[in-house]
Amino acid sequence: MTKQASFKRRVRARMVKTGEKYAEARRILIAQAALPTPTGWVSQPEMNDESVHKHTSRSWDEWCAVIEAWPGHADGHQAIAKWLQSEQGLNGWWSQAVTIGYERIRGLRVPGQMSDGTFGVNKSATLTNAPNDLRAMLLDDAARADLLPSLKTTLRSKPTSKAIRIGIGVDEGYINVSLGEASEGRTKVTIQHRALRFVGEVEHWRAFWTDWLSVLDESSAESPIE
Repeated sequence: MTKQASFKRRVRARMVKTGEKYAEARRILIAQAALPTPTGWVSQPEMNDESVHKHTSRSWDEWCAVIEAWPGHADGHQAIAKWLQSEQGLNGWWSQAVTIGYERIRGLRVPGQMSDGTFGVNKSATLTNAPNDLRAMLLDDAARADLLPSLKTTLRSKPTSKAIRIGIGVDEGYINVSLGEASEGRTKVTIQHRALRFVGEVEHWRAFWTDWLSVLDESSAESPIE
């Protein structure tokens, strides 16, 4: 098989896995090939080698070797993370971080991919002019429709839940919205969009929530909601 045919096969395999179009899958694979990654690395982890070594006393190559020397590593994300916590002395956060980094390095997880194979987006902003009753508006069907006029939404959490869970469309995942107080009377709004099916949806929704938070802040300043 020629190198060109082999590459096309890899592109098509990625298309099946991520739902990307041919041109996008090809572009990403070419970009990954241009990265100065160590031997055996498919992609870069989000955290650099210096940082992971500082906090865990091992480099990424060392963690990869440790994980792959453990027979249970083939059982997947949850098994690895649990083993790193119980047998390797990492706390909950670092056991997850090292597992995700390992999966990125070995090509088992692409950027933005969750442990269940779906994709997620996180977006937060500290708003100067968030509506005082923003939580109540998100919980109310009619008010939520005004806040998110382009989306079909369904409330999935109890009114008393700390984070408000809202279903988006039919198969566009769901969001968890958290509201917190910031300095000088401002409000920190954090949105976690989960259960996206394809990696190609990530940037669309990242841009959507960035714009939505900006418009929410600006519109509240122009027309305060009583």
